[in-house]
Amino acid sequence: MIDKSTPPSFFRRLAIVLYDGLLLLALLFFATAILLPFNRGESFEPNTFLFTLYLLVVSFLFYGWFWTHGGQTLGLKTWKCRVKQKNGINLTWKQALTRYLIALVSWACIGVGFIWIFFNKKRCAWHDLASKSQVDWES
Repeated sequence: MIDKSTPPSFFRRLAIVLYDGLLLLALLFFATAILLPFNRGESFEPNTFLFTLYLLVVSFLFYGWFWTHGGQTLGLKTWKCRVKQKNGINLTWKQALTRYLIALVSWACIGVGFIWIFFNKKRCAWHDLASKSQVDWES
């Protein structure tokens, strides 16, 4: 039985990340396929700044849309969770951008910001704290 009086656990949130990661990977393949005709069908160089920036923007739009429109990506919905502001309403685009950028920093630091959930009483990660948002059970 799930205790909905406590925030979702680290492992549930990790499962959400994995679900969303698979969906995001498929979206990034599609986003790349859209650009290939403009690159004469050739693959992109690994360190192409504009291509990397394009993929980051596509990723942000994916997460940002779901967080600002209902608070649930497919992973969040599957695991019966929701991202919301502390007052229960959907995130703004500014909060979504803050959440996304800090999550990138968190993962770049070998996931330390995500592991922060173990040290925070309310199970908040860096991106939760910075964007003044929380992952909670869906209502």
